[in-house]
Amino acid sequence: MLKTIADPADCEVRSIIRFLNAKKVKPAEIHRQLVEIYGENVMTDGMVRKWVRHFKDGRTNVHVEARSGRPSVVNDGLVAKVNEKIRENRRFTIRMLFDEFPQISKICFA
Repeated sequence: MLKTIADPADCEVRSIIRFLNAKKVKPAEIHRQLVEIYGENVMTDGMVRKWVRHFKDGRTNVHVEARSGRPSVVNDGLVAKVNEKIRENRRFTIRMLFDEFPQISKICFA
């Protein structure tokens, strides 16, 4: 019986997909081998097929590129300030949160 590896890094799994794809292993077999070693929750068959397509199209990087979009305003300092306010006043409401920290979007709590 093979030992199952829990919680692999995403780039590790993609590296294995890239390697096996280079050896001309079919996507279904790649998925089967991944599940055998990493367990049922490793990656779906569809995602394996998607990554195989990327590598066949010439992709070599196994890391996910940073996405463009709205940057997060949440940082450790903001979290600490919100925690402090809640500890000061256990009845601290969402409305008070918006008033105290306008950089936090109301949409996050809708």
